[in-house]
Amino acid sequence: QVQLVESGGGLVQPGGSLRLSCGASGIIVSIAAMGWYRQAPGKERELVADITSGGSTNYADSVKGRFIISRDNAKNRVYLQMNSLKPEDTAVYYCNADVRLSYYRGPENYWGQGTQVTVSS
Repeated sequence: QVQLVESGGGLVQPGGSLRLSCGASGIIVSIAAMGWYRQAPGKERELVADITSGGSTNYADSVKGRFIISRDNAKNRVYLQMNSLKPEDTAVYYCNADVRLSYYRGPENYWGQGTQVTVSS
């Protein structure tokens, strides 16, 4: 099995920055796309950003120019640098990854447990 473990959440003032980190552990052949999603109270989970194994990125319009996603393929880790944070960025942030456990099976999708990000003065 695979575990995704996030870290780096917390309380930050508007305009501040946070860096989220997520590591995948287990018997992993390869990881295709990795990404970050968020879910605010009373709202559906939404994509924040994702990145392919080759480094191609995709961002939600609401975070373009403020957030940067990156990954370290050798360490099976993905990061989210969040700058110029706004109160509306407050949510639980989840790591997501398409992980291949075997050369004979396609990738399977996994979620982390989530980390809370609160932007407030």
